[in-house]
Amino acid sequence: MSAKKRALQIALFLVIMLMTFYALFSGRNLSDIAHAVAEMSPLYLIPAVGLAMFFVCAEGYMIWYLLRSMKAHKSGGKGSSLFRCIQYSFIGFFYSGITPSASGGQPVQLYYMNKDGNRGSDSTVVLMTVAVAYKFVLVVLGFGILLLWFHPLTEEMGKYFPLYLLGLSLNVILVIVILGVMLFPKVILKTALLFEGLLIRMKIWKPSDRREEKIQAFIDSYQNAVTWLKAHKGKLAFIIFVTFLQRCSVFVLTYMVYLGFGLEGTSAMRVILLQAVVYIAVDMLPLPGAQGITELMYQAVFTHVFTGVYLIPSMLVSRGINFYFLLVVSLIVVIAARVGEKNKNRIKAGNCPAK
Repeated sequence: MSAKKRALQIALFLVIMLMTFYALFSGRNLSDIAHAVAEMSPLYLIPAVGLAMFFVCAEGYMIWYLLRSMKAHKSGGKGSSLFRCIQYSFIGFFYSGITPSASGGQPVQLYYMNKDGNRGSDSTVVLMTVAVAYKFVLVVLGFGILLLWFHPLTEEMGKYFPLYLLGLSLNVILVIVILGVMLFPKVILKTALLFEGLLIRMKIWKPSDRREEKIQAFIDSYQNAVTWLKAHKGKLAFIIFVTFLQRCSVFVLTYMVYLGFGLEGTSAMRVILLQAVVYIAVDMLPLPGAQGITELMYQAVFTHVFTGVYLIPSMLVSRGINFYFLLVVSLIVVIAARVGEKNKNRIKAGNCPAK
């Protein structure tokens, strides 16, 4: 990614964030909001932060588990450690958070995984497996809520109910697309060759037999990885189970905030389901970090849960922990990864014999 494109993405993210905060705080008593936020009990704040960290670390664990199971490191390599895979996850969270529809995370993760000696084909399958498990769990939860909680859902969402259906539909489409790509690798080969031919006709690339061989070798290796995954359905089921726990951690976090403000009268299940509804509705929308729409949806569905002055403060704490706090932590990890990469390159350059 070029520096110019990265700067534009960060600028867009900051503009949307400032507009969101302006809309939230405009016409409100900031001192009352600050006072209410200060009432949040540390007894529940610490578990809430822990759940947010678990959300990101769980993805790192799944990446590590699959890479290790598939022996994805190249011949002679050690493979990525669990700690390094958790770094991949934080890096992915940061770039997903600042790009529309969370589209920027996986390419950067793939870059670092390849740099660390993991086979590109296996790394691609691993990331696609984690992604499809994530979307699959959301789809199952989404249909479960729609079928078993329909009347409360329509009442709580009101005019925003179509947005829930849109979010659920987009997740279904993405699951179908990802599964199609994973199960029919020849489609990737044809697409890659078609793309190559287009670039050659535009005289951006020159014809190259070696490049075609590399593409074919990648697809063959990719197909082997998919075949391995099909033969190990138990490992895939385990990934889906961990993904379910990962998803639920974000939903339970909001209930921790509810308890932290000392509120009563709403069941844990209702709070968790409402947060799941918000997540499903906004997950696929083309805004960096789903900013603006997430806050709007939160206010709409939680207005009868966080009563009195607690609606905006609860959103600031919940959203602040599960997105902005994690984004800051992820930024620190990204900076550390870039510094580490530069140091490695400097050491390699120093070890190269002078010509």
